[in-house]
Amino acid sequence: MEEKNIHDDLAAIRNLMERSQKFISLSGLSGILAGIYALIGAAMAYVILYNDAPPYIDTPPPMTNQKIERGIFDGHQISFVTLELFFIACLVLLLSLVTGIILTRKKANRKGQAMWGNISRTLLFYMAVPLVSGGVFIFILLLHGHYGIVSAASLIFYGLSLVSASNFTFTLVKYLGLCEIVLGLIAACLPGYGLLFWAIGFGVLHIIYGSMMYLRYDR
Repeated sequence: MEEKNIHDDLAAIRNLMERSQKFISLSGLSGILAGIYALIGAAMAYVILYNDAPPYIDTPPPMTNQKIERGIFDGHQISFVTLELFFIACLVLLLSLVTGIILTRKKANRKGQAMWGNISRTLLFYMAVPLVSGGVFIFILLLHGHYGIVSAASLIFYGLSLVSASNFTFTLVKYLGLCEIVLGLIAACLPGYGLLFWAIGFGVLHIIYGSMMYLRYDR
């Protein structure tokens, strides 16, 4: 009985240390919903990019799928398509952020952990550095017309941000980040399949990660 009490005390101490050193209020359900948003966004982008006769093209001949994926556009067409894709990406990001904030706040209140504190600020910093760097890098790629590796770059920098922030939250976040990096490197070798890899990375992997988080920590 005494040995059991010692093990219980050690488990309680470990739990207390984890709560004080790591942000444990990330919501698995928000990961699932973020993945669903990404898949919907990818489907919308697919319709825009791979429609044989897009309604927004009047006089120029229809663009081939190969030209679209490699980023070889007429100046007028690229601005319109890029704006549409940028709007879709921003909408997916906004929905994911809002959903994540709402569900994480609920979980933090339930677990008695402050959503905005030293731990969450540290986590946000380590996650933001690779994300901001990646965003600037992707913007430079767009300026120079290197559209074929934008998807790969977004996956790689997002994965780096997850790995960087994983020391301050669940270990599953690190594994998700490593998978995103590997997927991004593969996508860089196959630029013609960027949209597919983007859907897998931000859609399918997020749903798998969110489901594991939900089953392990949220129920």
